[in-house]
This record gives sequence, C-alpha cells and structure tokens, in this order.
Amino acid sequence: MKHPIPDHNPMRGQYSAMADARPSHFALSVADGVATVTLNRPERKNPLTFESYAELRDWFLALQTSTDIKAVVLTGAGDNFCSGGDVHEIIGPLTKMTMPELLAFTRMTGALVSAMRACPQPIVAAIDGVCAGAGAMMALASDLRLGTPTTNTAFLFTRVGLAGADMGACALLPRMIGQGRASELLFTGRAMTATEGHAWGFFNALHDSAALLPAAHKLATQLAQGPTFAHGMTKTMLHQEWAMTLDQAIEAEAQAQAICMQTQDFKRAYEAFAAKQRPVFEGD
Repeated sequence: MKHPIPDHNPMRGQYSAMADARPSHFALSVADGVATVTLNRPERKNPLTFESYAELRDWFLALQTSTDIKAVVLTGAGDNFCSGGDVHEIIGPLTKMTMPELLAFTRMTGALVSAMRACPQPIVAAIDGVCAGAGAMMALASDLRLGTPTTNTAFLFTRVGLAGADMGACALLPRMIGQGRASELLFTGRAMTATEGHAWGFFNALHDSAALLPAAHKLATQLAQGPTFAHGMTKTMLHQEWAMTLDQAIEAEAQAQAICMQTQDFKRAYEAFAAKQRPVFEGD
C-alpha cells in the first residue's frame, strides 16, 4: 500500500505497519486498509479496564505513524458496544485512590479521546445494544456512528455521583446534539434512544443488528479507498475550526485545500474525470 512518506525518505524509519499488532486487551484485525477494533469482553458487555484504556490510547496514538491503516471500525463483541468502566476493576479501586492517582486516571481516559481525535484515519463506530459511560465517549469521539434500533446510549456519570464532565463530554456532546439536549443527558444520565440519537445527529444511520457491522465495514472501506491524505486534512480541520473565528476558518481552509491540490490524488481525479473513468486514489 502506497504511503505519503516513501521508502527512500529519511523519515520513513519513524513509520511502521500495524496490521501484525497483537493487543492484549482488545481484538484487532486489518483488511484492505481498514482496522477493526473490537472491545472483546461480551460476557460483561465489553467494559473497559485500566489496561484496556491505556492500550487503546497507545494504539490510537500510534495510528499517526501507521503505514497501512487508512480507516478504523470500532465495535463491541456480542450484542453490546461497551458498558463503560468496569464496576469491579475500575470503579471499586478508584474509591481507594489518592487525588493525584485519580487525576492520573482521568487524564489517561481523556488522552484516549484526544488520541482518537488526533489520528488522521476516520473512525466509524458500529454501536449495538448498551453504549454507556466511557463507551458512549468512545462513540462520541469517533467520526461517524452507525447504530441499531435497540442501541441505548447513556452518559451516566451523574448516576454514580460524578459530574457530566468526563473525557470531554461537555465539549463534544453539545456540538453534536445541541446544548439543551446535551444538558439533559449529562444532568440526568438518562439513556438516549436510537431514534432520538438518529434524529439529533448522533447516529449517521441505523441498521438492523445483522447488517450493522457489514455497513460499518462498507463505509470504512469506501473511506480507505478514497483520497486518504485529504480525509486526514478534513478531520484535522473539523477538529481545529471549533476554536476559530469564521475569518480564521476560511483562511485555514484556504491553506488546507491548497495543500491538498498538490497531491497526486487531485491530479488522478482530474485525469479520471477527463477520461470519464472512476479515479483510483492512492493517498499521496
């Protein structure tokens, strides 16, 4: 698979393939440039542990120097996406930690969201059943979300005596579904139904459970076969322009698009259009 940093570039040594990685705390498969990350504890609705938080954070961070992964599908094994932090393996131990230890933990969970937002690959979340707490935040940190009619999404931090402010929820959720709706979910901790999530823009589409993962893979493969350098630019600008004025955003996009106009994919698209053919993008 072609990469923007070619083999003869002196920086190439900083980049590596990730398809052969064997994580210990989640399942991973890679095919056709699409990595499928599966939270894999279905007997307990795929909760996160201290170890899985850290391993997921490190894996998403490493995507910035991956040579072989162009898009990611994030899902849960079995009938559920993720129930959040494991009650016994995380919440129990947290009640015995000092403030510095707790801050180290909350910074680690936030770093997972930051890593998901910073990687250039688009992330498609395939979400069925329970999607709660940290699981809901991983869904929210993804770029696109597909659900099922039975998906229930809950930012339930307040139900365990905590603030709705967790892993960036108070910044991300209002931008996704609006301030009023986000305030209701974060204050009450109630579950958002799939119908609400679709109508409010949280879910891009709903599919039956059997069709969910194939639909996510189809979408991710489409993205992986597209102009991936430009996709990375789109993700960067969607993230950065939150904190810009309109004039700053217009100038930033002028620079971003001028950079993309120098790619070979831009030339390929023009040549294919002129030849009345479908362009084959290579990500450079």
